[in-house]
Amino acid sequence: MNRIKEVLEEKGITQTWLAEHLGKSFNMVNSYAQNRRQPSIEILFEIGKILKVEPKDLLVKQNH
Repeated sequence: MNRIKEVLEEKGITQTWLAEHLGKSFNMVNSYAQNRRQPSIEILFEIGKILKVEPKDLLVKQNH
């Protein structure tokens, strides 16, 4: 699970803007934001760089 959608909302950034800066389709970014697909670690780091957040902050903490 990831927090991409929440971070985008916190920063007032659209999925379309992220898709353009990431070089991915809107549908792919939307799949990440809706947790239908999980980005690779490389893409997660790229998203973190674009959004100026630590990649770990894009992940949901799993309490076991």
